[in-house]
Amino acid sequence: QVQLVESGGGLVQPGGSLRLSCAASGNILRMGDMAWYRQAPGEERELVAAISSGGSPRYADSVKGRFTISRDNAKNTVVLQMSSLTPEDTAVYYCYVHAYNYIGDSGYWGQGTQVTVSS
Repeated sequence: QVQLVESGGGLVQPGGSLRLSCAASGNILRMGDMAWYRQAPGEERELVAAISSGGSPRYADSVKGRFTISRDNAKNTVVLQMSSLTPEDTAVYYCYVHAYNYIGDSGYWGQGTQVTVSS
């Protein structure tokens, strides 16, 4: 089993920045893709950014140029640096990882952290 602990959400004014962090622990042999999703009220969960085990990032068009995803493979952590935030970025942000152990592999979700962009 893998546990994910997210941190860094909160209230920020438009144009501000926030840094989300997610640390994975547990039965992990190797970590595959790591990602951040978000879900706004009444909306479906959507991919915000993902990063491969080799460090290649990809972003939703809506956040390109504003958000940066990074990972530390030694610590099994993934960070989402968000800047130039707008009210449209308000959502619950979820960390997702794909982890491998000696039995097989599976995806895991964090508990979610609220990001509110408002003046």
